Amino acid sequence: MRVDPPIPITTPVTQLLGITHPILLAPMDLVSDGRLVVAVDAAGGFGILGGGYGEEKWLVRELDVLDRAKARFGVGFITWSLAKQPRLLDIALERKPVAIMLSFGSPVSFIDRIKHAGAVVICQIQSVALAKEAAAAGADILVAQGAEAGGHGVTRGLVTLVPEIVDELEGRKPIVAAGGIADGRGLAAALMLGAAGVLMGTRFYASQESAGVQRAKERICSATGDDTLRSIVFDISRHNVWPAPFTGRCLRNAHADRWFGLEVELMRRLDQESAKYAAAREAGDFDIAAVIAGESVGLIHDIPSVRDVFEGVMDEASTLLSRWSSKLET
Repeated sequence: MRVDPPIPITTPVTQLLGITHPILLAPMDLVSDGRLVVAVDAAGGFGILGGGYGEEKWLVRELDVLDRAKARFGVGFITWSLAKQPRLLDIALERKPVAIMLSFGSPVSFIDRIKHAGAVVICQIQSVALAKEAAAAGADILVAQGAEAGGHGVTRGLVTLVPEIVDELEGRKPIVAAGGIADGRGLAAALMLGAAGVLMGTRFYASQESAGVQRAKERICSATGDDTLRSIVFDISRHNVWPAPFTGRCLRNAHADRWFGLEVELMRRLDQESAKYAAAREAGDFDIAAVIAGESVGLIHDIPSVRDVFEGVMDEASTLLSRWSSKLET
């Protein structure tokens, strides 16, 4: 049994956020609730509450959880959805978060308010152009999201996206890598690419403390990266089609296989199919309802505690980095 705590890896991100380990929790809608954020904070990482599309009652309830735990935390919002109900940002800022994370849309109209409240601004981006825009607008940390990630994103792979952004910004902003990372190998690789940390979603989805449904967690554990699909099928099915160019990566299931490539026909039959989809989500029927997860499912085979996730990732990353450092010195 492990006794010693993981060896810290200090980076600009750990220093800016005041954390021990350069690991951030992705603000997964509904899954990244207060309990999961508290567990990530206790393990030495940075938990970001999944503000998602902005359900006010849920947000207030989970912020109350964080207040009671006296946790350090961030809140993540879908930027284009937040623009429709900007009061949610005020609700979050009243609770004195360490950071606010904005994803999928221009952050320009929100950054000054966040900085005025004393919070760090984290912007998730999917291209060099978006990285330049966010950096120029005043973002403090950029999350470079590769297409391997679960949920919504675009087409760039992480291995080229991270160093390209690092080179473009010439070290002016710390970069966090997201997409396909679930273990210490991913963290070590991200650091070698020039990132100052990683943001993980799917690995924390399949943890004991996450708000995900148990059957969804079990599907993650039994899937491979080949079992994921990036499409708009589940968005159409739930009456929530995103603006281009964003598509969503989920686990393949019978519903996705039935309608992938037939999206126009699905829209023609939407009244009938959306009712089936809503019923399936309510019942936890994941042959129809989507499990939103990334390609890292192929690296996930268990449902451990958050603390065990951290210990495993940090031990593996530290070992790999030390091993290669020793080889270079000989």
